[in-house]
Amino acid sequence: MKKLTNKDLVNLYYEELWNKKNKEFIDILFDDNISFYGSLGLSANGKKEFEEYMNMIHSAIPSLFHSIMDMVVDNDSIAVRALYTGRHTGKLLSFEATNNRVIYNGASFFRFENGKIKSIWVLGDLNTLVKQLNNEAD
Repeated sequence: MKKLTNKDLVNLYYEELWNKKNKEFIDILFDDNISFYGSLGLSANGKKEFEEYMNMIHSAIPSLFHSIMDMVVDNDSIAVRALYTGRHTGKLLSFEATNNRVIYNGASFFRFENGKIKSIWVLGDLNTLVKQLNNEAD
């Protein structure tokens, strides 16, 4: 298998790990001590905690789909503007399932070390997400 570039790692993170829910990619993509801070105010340290975070998100929005809108690559850092879409069918934050379709923007900042993702810091448009969970019009 060819050596994956940092850009390859980010594309696989969204497509294989999140969109296809292929958890085998946790070991392929991440440093053992991955540091993750999510836009919902939750963090994860290490692969196991990240998998638990991912399971929680997928239990709330099983159809969650991540689309890459923009990507900026700079040596060992990549920034991505993403669009998140799905249907809220499980508890998320303090919200019980609404069955509402959610669509909101986010930005993720990746750092790499030794050919693996070392850290991810995510900002999301929580104001828009919460409005959708509250059935408020934009």
